Amino acid sequence: MDVKTAARPLAVPVSRPLDGTVVRASGRSVAVRVAATRLRALGCAIETAGGPPPPDAPAGLLRVVRAPWLPGDRALPECRIGWSGPVAVPMGGERDVQAACGIMHVHGRATGGPRVLHVDYASVCAGVLAAQAVTAGLLAALRGGPAVRAATSVAQAAALALTQYVAVATTTDTGSGSSRPEPGTARTPPFRSADGVRFEIETFQAETWLRFWTALGAARPDIAAGWTPFQQRFATGTCALPPGLAAAAAALGYPAVRRAAEAAGVSVVTVNDAATPLPPAPASPWRLRPLPAAPSAQAAPRPDGPSRRDGGPLAGIRVAESTNRVQGPLAGHVLGLLGADVVRIEPPGGDPMRGVPPMAGECSARFLALNRGKRVVEADLKSLTGRDEALRLVASSDVFLQNWAPGRAARFGLDAADLAAVHPGLVHAYAGGWADVLLAPQPMGTDYLVQAHTGVAALLTPPGRPPAPTLMTIIDVLGALISAEGVAAGLLGAARTGAGVRVETALADAGRLLRETPAPGARAAGGTAPVVTDLAAMAADPAYAALFETDGAACYSRAPWTFTSPSEHDREER
Repeated sequence: MDVKTAARPLAVPVSRPLDGTVVRASGRSVAVRVAATRLRALGCAIETAGGPPPPDAPAGLLRVVRAPWLPGDRALPECRIGWSGPVAVPMGGERDVQAACGIMHVHGRATGGPRVLHVDYASVCAGVLAAQAVTAGLLAALRGGPAVRAATSVAQAAALALTQYVAVATTTDTGSGSSRPEPGTARTPPFRSADGVRFEIETFQAETWLRFWTALGAARPDIAAGWTPFQQRFATGTCALPPGLAAAAAALGYPAVRRAAEAAGVSVVTVNDAATPLPPAPASPWRLRPLPAAPSAQAAPRPDGPSRRDGGPLAGIRVAESTNRVQGPLAGHVLGLLGADVVRIEPPGGDPMRGVPPMAGECSARFLALNRGKRVVEADLKSLTGRDEALRLVASSDVFLQNWAPGRAARFGLDAADLAAVHPGLVHAYAGGWADVLLAPQPMGTDYLVQAHTGVAALLTPPGRPPAPTLMTIIDVLGALISAEGVAAGLLGAARTGAGVRVETALADAGRLLRETPAPGARAAGGTAPVVTDLAAMAADPAYAALFETDGAACYSRAPWTFTSPSEHDREER
């Protein structure tokens, strides 16, 4: 059943699509507390169950106990959260998961050996995934489908967070340009200016990199040698730069560095303390609000076409996606793993990232880790014909997801108001960088800059060391999960109100969430799980078979949930 045909207008604000819902939460782990907080922000009342969670949900259980807005005969969804989940390696907490699932290994690459990530990162991701499962399960019930009993785990969340690194590690492509990690080194960003300011820089263009370092007085050989490791640090988790670059930065005060960056077109931010205040959080963590009204518009009929998956709570939902890099593509991928039919809009000839090594067959391993299973429509959005084609696709979809640079949607005539005119019930999702955390003109919204500005870099750093972002892309991944979470909430809001919904999330929201996470267990001593130091060996180990799948050319994370019907679950419990 289609979302739009199931919609029944109700007096529910789109920002609180779970109004009237009650969820009983068991357990005290970070994962279940994060999930409960996210559901509460959607309007859900949370009851705390007495006693420990059940043995098959050691990290927590979320059970919907009341949803009066659903038909009376509907079974209610739930989500069970484990530590190791389906992995045959015992894990009893965040530290174990970080060790046994490769997070310590990837986080420690830049400094030469496995290192604890000093936030409960995998647990936070698992909490967001659990909230997604509950929200999507309620949407499925409202649309007339069976209730879903979901299960996830902190280990499955960790595997999803590392899917790009696992894909790269398991390819056989060792040709020129492959994004393989180099040996660890301490010569990584951030930089330190003459007046003691630590800062991060960002650019995706070799020309601006050259102009910036030339202005700082760096030697041309150092500038050239530094570009490739700097550009590939997102893929490798390492960034071994020539010492001459750090020396050039250290010769100038920070105001001079900023002037050089602005003149060159390079973004620069300071590495802030974890206590540095951020602007107040928005009332809705996903900035859910009604799409601009266009009462005369009608959605175009949906053309026949295969659904990406037969099952999953978002089966029958179509997502049109125009995204790049990590955050946006991974958000669309997560929606696909929930069952949605995801259609990418790519430029003529395909996304250039398809050709970035290492290759898994004829396509980039990293690109496949974020985009496999999606269908593709090629359209030149700079042309009227291409924009018309994109509009037709969006008009027959339930969701439009994009992460374009600010202002680009308006230039294309594809912003929220334009799309509302062709599809008033659309969920329009924007996955941005800074949102309202920084005023315009904003620096580039990328993982390491957000870590630096929001104080996450300082949270990650052991006592006695200067703060530095991890080169594992934690903000990109968590930002993607938050975006997908917002889309699920927006779909439920659209279904309950009959109105279109705008969803706006940002990488900065991921930084805020990590800062707000209570009582990090990853800092705790102990932990008994073995430390993984070889991602390819982990993916090939039968103990991890439930975490990874292969296409014959590389391995990728499986969906981080399992969904069963009530009858199947009841048989399991008996």
